[in-house]
Amino acid sequence: MEDAPQESEPADSPPEKGSFVDWFSDLLIRGLLAIALRLPYDRRIPFMGWLLRRVVSPIAGYRRRAMAHLAKAVPALSPRDRRRIADGVADNFGRSVAEIYSGADFVNRIAAADPLSGPGLPALMAAIAAGRPVIIAVAHFGNYDAMRSALVARGITVGAVYRPMDNPWFNAHYTKAIHAIAEPLFARNRPGIVAMLRFLKSGGVLALGVDQYYSSGAELRFFGLPALTTLSPAEFALKYDCDLIPIHAIRQPDGLTFNVRVDEPILHTNAHDMMQAVNDNIEQVVRDHMDQWFWVHRRWKPARVKRVSAAPPPP
Repeated sequence: MEDAPQESEPADSPPEKGSFVDWFSDLLIRGLLAIALRLPYDRRIPFMGWLLRRVVSPIAGYRRRAMAHLAKAVPALSPRDRRRIADGVADNFGRSVAEIYSGADFVNRIAAADPLSGPGLPALMAAIAAGRPVIIAVAHFGNYDAMRSALVARGITVGAVYRPMDNPWFNAHYTKAIHAIAEPLFARNRPGIVAMLRFLKSGGVLALGVDQYYSSGAELRFFGLPALTTLSPAEFALKYDCDLIPIHAIRQPDGLTFNVRVDEPILHTNAHDMMQAVNDNIEQVVRDHMDQWFWVHRRWKPARVKRVSAAPPPP
């Protein structure tokens, strides 16, 4: 992780730099969102799911990429099943985007449902009551902003780290949308990391994404394949003596509601074993709900893993 000094703020005006493709892509996205947001909530969410599944995903290559990753990770799946899951991934992603941009409508629905449950909920609430810091391990699964909203509805302040989008025009309004869901948010840059650590050491509850490829990560396993994985969440949990708890916002069959499942805290051992336990936890929930994880991510990069494995250990 990086070191540094203050939380970054969301952009308030269009950026000065960016390619024409970035600008045009953002124009298209904002146009589609404008149409969707005119619809009633119960129609808006499935509409964006349909749009991503039937239009955007095939054109953008998301379906093809998700199917390729599924073939690698779960080779027993038939091509038909891979396509069905890939289309479900796009549908879930479209629904999640619409939910995030729905702001208060989304947050209020989560609050009214109070969907928190699971075997780790007592440990989570005990740590919060005692003022001890907690790290929540989250994946790009279901809609993790449903998790943030569910905690906020219980009166819990939950911080989260986000990576600014590569498209600067899209990032300008996306950051506003996610800041509207819950605060505080910390950008994954030098100022954001220092603010994040300050928040955690003060007894905060911090959500960290753990399921993406990290070039400087440790070689762990995910779906039986080598996957470079960040050790930072476990390292922070050990350093600051806080619970590391996986939480998953599982979309329900109606496509609109969630079960926010709090799993048992990961046993404190060492960072490597703890993060492998997190990977195993995520793998199990993904296997149970294959179309809710973002299979579009390039989670496995064999050539890079091979170079890391072959590198001599640091002196």
